[in-house]
Amino acid sequence: MNLVAPALLSRRPRTGPTLLLALSLLAPLAAPAQTGSPPAPLQTIERLDVARYMGTWHEIAKYPNWFQRSCATDTQARYRQREDGQLDVVNRCRQANGEMTEAVGRARQVGAADSPRLEVRFAPAWLSWLPMVWGNYWVVDLDPAYQLVAVSEPQREYLWVLSRTPTVDAAAYQALLERLTAQGFDVGRLERTAQTGRQKAAQ
Repeated sequence: MNLVAPALLSRRPRTGPTLLLALSLLAPLAAPAQTGSPPAPLQTIERLDVARYMGTWHEIAKYPNWFQRSCATDTQARYRQREDGQLDVVNRCRQANGEMTEAVGRARQVGAADSPRLEVRFAPAWLSWLPMVWGNYWVVDLDPAYQLVAVSEPQREYLWVLSRTPTVDAAAYQALLERLTAQGFDVGRLERTAQTGRQKAAQ
């Protein structure tokens, strides 16, 4: 099953790996062996107002991963509601050569209309019936103003911190790290995302 993701990526040779591309790969990836006592099941926020969540988010930090290696700076994710109830997802980042790269995907909620548990895919639509092309996208922390969010998946192997702005208040970021630590995340693994100041929100 791990061969599915590289095969799908090869169909989009001009598309580099970006923020939520990771989430389309989570389903086929096997969880690593755990040592010691397993952490408590990951908790999401209670409910998500999808309409408020739409728009552009800037990546502030992430757990390092191989599928974002070509992203050097200015990583963004943009979400837009569709008439069919699903979401359009557009991920963008700047590569080391200064060029922007983009990936387009689809997201859907799991459960009720205010569910904070979503699934994301970047595979072609004709493969959307395959469970392994959908990856978990769980909103695990979100401020009341919908300005700072943390996204992960049940195994805690992936973690992203996103903000409505390219920079965040230091105190707000530190408070988020403390909440994530309480959720069982190793915040020492987080890597801050570089910002050039040249990024523009996708229209």
